Amino acid sequence: MKNKIILYIIYTELTKLLSTLGDFTQEELYNLEYTPLVLEEIKILAKNLLEIQERLKEVRRMIEEQVPQDHVLLTIPGVGRLAAGIIIGIVGDIKRFPRPESFVAYCGLDPVVERSGKAVISKGISKRGNKYLRSLFYFLAEMNYSKNPTLLKFYESHRDRLQGKKLYTALARKLARIVWSVWYNNRPYEPK
Repeated sequence: MKNKIILYIIYTELTKLLSTLGDFTQEELYNLEYTPLVLEEIKILAKNLLEIQERLKEVRRMIEEQVPQDHVLLTIPGVGRLAAGIIIGIVGDIKRFPRPESFVAYCGLDPVVERSGKAVISKGISKRGNKYLRSLFYFLAEMNYSKNPTLLKFYESHRDRLQGKKLYTALARKLARIVWSVWYNNRPYEPK
């Protein structure tokens, strides 16, 4: 399990590194003065970029290979082999979460609610859980809510009250509950 977590961390860090390197097709690159020293530096950076891209592909392949073809998480629309592999690698045994609320809290998507007398104030999410799972569920919810009938129905019924990040955070929490239910009960996803 630790190897899977390490693979995911390497994967996310390499992805971040690639995004910070920028786009080599920008016009500014063409306006540079190419001295021999600059050309040598560009060759080194290009070689490093290609090596990082190859390493990223290898890590992705290794994560995806850990997921059996018939795993129940793959029945959830919008959850692919890479996402399922990351979730399985980080969580390990889903049976250690007896209720969906404990799994959502582990993902750092549980709401913070303050009560004082009759007043109830919602303060967002706790962020106490695993930051990698939280960002993964947020990404999956943001990119794939339209592929999942349950998330789409939730989105359409809540888009008037919630906007932007709050809506996608609520979708991420809903997706985490779906993942828990499907995986804990070992039953394929059924839209409700």
